[in-house]
Amino acid sequence: MANFNRVLLMGRLTRDPQLSYTPNQTAVVDFGMATNRSWTGQDGSQREETCFVDCRMFGKRAEVINKYCKRGNPLFVEGRLTFDSWEAQDGSKRSKLRVTVENFEFISSGGGGGGEGAGQTRQSTGSMDSQGPQQAGEDDIPF
Repeated sequence: MANFNRVLLMGRLTRDPQLSYTPNQTAVVDFGMATNRSWTGQDGSQREETCFVDCRMFGKRAEVINKYCKRGNPLFVEGRLTFDSWEAQDGSKRSKLRVTVENFEFISSGGGGGGEGAGQTRQSTGSMDSQGPQQAGEDDIPF
């Protein structure tokens, strides 16, 4: 039987990223995301639910998230579910699911009135300069 573990989320950060390092100096960033779902109930009322997800990313791009993201920023992440379990100080067993992020894209917040950059995304795989990731222009589209 084949196995498949892939998560795609687009939402907003619920807290500022927290950067730390493993003993061998690998960067680790932890952050939370919230995703919203809206629908119309059977009675015709508008309903909405929010899902809060803990995320973790390793490596050089973890430092990029820490540097350029903050609470409230929109972000698209791709990764896999990871099951963490531990024993609490009171002796009880605890566990949680977390998304281990393998790839991400910065998303434009679209808060402007349709000005330049509205609706465009900034990709983590783009080139970096002292100002941060460069935004892709229309000339960069391959079709």
